[in-house]
Amino acid sequence: MYSQPPYILILAGFLAAIAAGSAFSASLQQATQAWAKDPGASSLEDIRGLSLQLPYLGICIGVCVSLASGIQFFGFSAKVGYALGGVLTAFMAWLVWRQLGVILSELQQGGSKALDLDSF
Repeated sequence: MYSQPPYILILAGFLAAIAAGSAFSASLQQATQAWAKDPGASSLEDIRGLSLQLPYLGICIGVCVSLASGIQFFGFSAKVGYALGGVLTAFMAWLVWRQLGVILSELQQGGSKALDLDSF
């Protein structure tokens, strides 16, 4: 009557997102440190290339699989779970990628003081 939710995919998607997030963090730190040493060489917004997009895609796929499997846990079919998980993941991914661009442009324009939230 009801199929078992894919418990292992919840964990696998979560672990894939964590692994890709680690690669994303390392790539972003390396790119920003290279920019900090020579700010005139390139724009900070230019660092959002394939070296960041590929790990970010891995994060998004892992989150989508984990989220869709979690939705299936509540009795929805796989088709509904992946449709809903895909839409939610795509929307969140777009918001985070956009915010990353805003933060990188603020960092480039005003330096690290532009990001200081405790300066009030």
